[in-house]
Amino acid sequence: MTGADRAAAAGSWWLPRGVVALRGRVFARVNGERTLTLPNAAHGPEVFERVYAHPAVDGRSAGAALSDLFWYWLAPGSEVHQEHLEPGPRYDDVAATTRRILAGDSAAHTAAAAAVFARLLDALPAGRVSLVRLRDLVMPAWAEFAYELVFREPCPPPARKLITAHASDVISSLKCTGLRHPGRRARLTAYLRARVAAGDVPHRLPASLSPSEQVHYLQGTFFNTAVVQLSEATAHVLLALATHHRVQRRVAERPDDDRYLGRVLDETMRLYPLFGIAHRITTGPVPLDADTTLPAGSVVCFSYPDYHATGYDRPDEFDPDRWATLSAKDAHHIPFGVAANRPCPAWRISPLVLRAAVREVLRRFRLDSTASHTRSLPHRAPCLLIPRGLPPRPRRLAALRAFVRRRDAAEDVTRGVRQLVLGTVMVLHARRLRPAARYFATRPPGAPPPESGPQAGGPPASCPAARPEGEGT
Repeated sequence: MTGADRAAAAGSWWLPRGVVALRGRVFARVNGERTLTLPNAAHGPEVFERVYAHPAVDGRSAGAALSDLFWYWLAPGSEVHQEHLEPGPRYDDVAATTRRILAGDSAAHTAAAAAVFARLLDALPAGRVSLVRLRDLVMPAWAEFAYELVFREPCPPPARKLITAHASDVISSLKCTGLRHPGRRARLTAYLRARVAAGDVPHRLPASLSPSEQVHYLQGTFFNTAVVQLSEATAHVLLALATHHRVQRRVAERPDDDRYLGRVLDETMRLYPLFGIAHRITTGPVPLDADTTLPAGSVVCFSYPDYHATGYDRPDEFDPDRWATLSAKDAHHIPFGVAANRPCPAWRISPLVLRAAVREVLRRFRLDSTASHTRSLPHRAPCLLIPRGLPPRPRRLAALRAFVRRRDAAEDVTRGVRQLVLGTVMVLHARRLRPAARYFATRPPGAPPPESGPQAGGPPASCPAARPEGEGT
């Protein structure tokens, strides 16, 4: 090992952990003092389940400082994002529309996902090993898939490019690996506005939303959340297979074994849940235990990773075979949330299309990676794609694997510092803009939001976040 290797290894051991701990303290301060995170040392998974399902734990954005940060990251149109709408007729209208758009024949959804991945993967070189970032690789395919769900027509390349740029910008800012770029997002908004105005969307859009809000609804629900979450989920599954070759071989040798592939998906989502923290605001008193009641207005943060780590033997180990005797409904396992409190509307379609995507990849490539695998996946999942049938070159493969390992260790150090700096900048900027707090402060209870203005389209033009791309904070 060279001196540079030793330095990188040493830095990758202590610096990222120290930075993560510091970032945790920075983000914890966003919530203020009236915040409870479950499960914790005093309140285990049973309390997590009971409180999460309580009917008074239904507030989504009003009254939580953390909402300002999420609205900032998810702009534009956070006020009509399905996951941030307060309970009521508008939410019911929006949720019903999402269910209609996602509805359809399972075989048709599976075929559509397989087709977009076949087009993507067939464009990769078949005569050499490719080093890719899995999240970046699959995002254009999911952009096409989401476009076809919404418009019921093939996705043109310019639209795929707009959707991918927008989704990539959102997820990079959420992970604090880059600042947000409102200009990239605005270009997709303009495209969707023109399509909606032209009557090109073959679905009945929420009548409770204004035309501009309907555009933001489509952008946030399908071209933000759907594309980002499917890309993240696919990257997690493929990286897990790339680092667990025995599991990968079994899936590749039995591609039609839905049961085993389902176990792989369940285990991946258990160990690497897409949701880190779900926050809710209590709208009434909620019993926490025999001696404590949470008052209305309390912020409760539900930690999916901590909950998923309870009730299992060897919880830190990736073991799909544990699901041979476990039932997902009886285990501490909520990859799509809880049924009583806004579960993910794509809970039915997501496993179908994820299985189709994994099969298309494994049909063409073997996967190999020496990169670390964490829930947040800030490195976008570096991986080697080895075409099936390619003559083995052990020395070449060993060199590539060593390169991936060393680069990942070095990037871990610099990325951690960058995340701390950029995350702190965005926390402070969101606290100054206060998009959620200002929205609710200027809207009487029960009144519909304005057709346009600072909170409908984003921050006012005087704010740095509204400046043209490249001139942000």
